[in-house]
Amino acid sequence: MPISTRGFTVIDLPAAPAELLESYDDLPVDEYMGNGTRFKRFSQYRLSPAEGGNWNFELLPHRDYTAYKKFNKAAGGIRRVYEPVKADFTGLISTGISALGLDRGEDWQINVHQNRTRAEAGRPGPLTPEGVHHDGHEFVMIAVLRRENVGGGRTRLWNPGADEPFWSGTLQAGQAVLLDDKAIAHDVTDVVSADGRPGHRDIVIVAFSRWRHKWYGDEHDSAALSEDAG
Repeated sequence: MPISTRGFTVIDLPAAPAELLESYDDLPVDEYMGNGTRFKRFSQYRLSPAEGGNWNFELLPHRDYTAYKKFNKAAGGIRRVYEPVKADFTGLISTGISALGLDRGEDWQINVHQNRTRAEAGRPGPLTPEGVHHDGHEFVMIAVLRRENVGGGRTRLWNPGADEPFWSGTLQAGQAVLLDDKAIAHDVTDVVSADGRPGHRDIVIVAFSRWRHKWYGDEHDSAALSEDAG
């Protein structure tokens, strides 16, 4: 697996098309995370190996988003209603898949989170209100497409039970970090306005799980919403 023995790799991304960047400008506010500073769309896909080393992306019927409390103490254990992603991220995601060397022996399921976090004078934008955490998947890709008039947003990676991160760095626009989500935890510091005027950080998060692990559908949602899920 191309991810380093430390459990992560930072990669460069191809230039994002203008229409992809523009799709962030009308994201609806996230009613569950960020206290009015986060804007979001969400979709899910099934990945199947195709000829020539490619992958088929099957857009799955849209569902509410559910996460386990044990992974997200801020908004786990509830149904979160989001609009589906409108933009085509498959090219960018394919770059991450190639860098991961994703196992082609079976199908995968991905959650795609398109997020913008805004900041202004005296009002930072929290990026991980849930704190240091695992997402619960096998791999996670966090890709930064744009940083507009913001500081902060420093990614920190943690070994389980550690008192301080073993790595930290600020991902610039056009970079992504690939994580072995089972091996290491992560968080990101708040974004702040660079000069007092409004600014924002635009990202896409892709969470990879093997299809047989059932991170999509009624069975998953029932487990995540049950009282003993956390």
